[in-house]
Amino acid sequence: MTTTTTHASVDTARLRQAMVASQLRPNAVDDQRVVTAMATIPREAYLPSTAASLAYRDTMIPLGRARYQNSPLATARLINAVEIVPEDRVLLIGATGGYTAALLVELGAVVTAVESDSELAAVARAALGATVDVVEAPLVEGHAAGAPYDVLFVDGAVEELPDALLAHLRDGARIATGLIQNGVTRLAVGARTAGGHAVQPFLDAECVVLPGFSKPAAFRF
Repeated sequence: MTTTTTHASVDTARLRQAMVASQLRPNAVDDQRVVTAMATIPREAYLPSTAASLAYRDTMIPLGRARYQNSPLATARLINAVEIVPEDRVLLIGATGGYTAALLVELGAVVTAVESDSELAAVARAALGATVDVVEAPLVEGHAAGAPYDVLFVDGAVEELPDALLAHLRDGARIATGLIQNGVTRLAVGARTAGGHAVQPFLDAECVVLPGFSKPAAFRF
């Protein structure tokens, strides 16, 4: 049994290094801290057991109940672009199993992770322990008790960001999210401003809109 476990550990370590070499380094992930964190943290430990074998594929991972883990590249590029600094207070929307939260903590952030799916929240709590405050609540509600935050990190896509969630951020807080506009999904970063917020898309990417972040259907005559 020990030998099998060791072999499995070696295999996943090799897959993790291959992910870094083939998915991150050729694709403008230039913050070495992000590269090091993703080369070190075992992604499979933050996934439901049914999805762990898919951990290092360069695609989204289906987690059930219409939820997905972003691809490694999407996660890396968003973290790279939002420029986390130590002691940043981060509101993470869509914790899933806690992988992105673990990366943010590795970069020195203080993370509050909101997850609406009770099974995923349980995975995140088990994997993260006391390093992250995992809050089980509707994603669009965020977590006002921890406000104001320095960073809003949406681990998925939105069609719009509700004002109530933006109100949890301090003026000038950074925003990282997947953004769906005219049917096209892109990664985007920006900031909260006195008059609202502004984000700038920078990369086409495959992300799924999170529960509660779709625009209301327009009324048509």
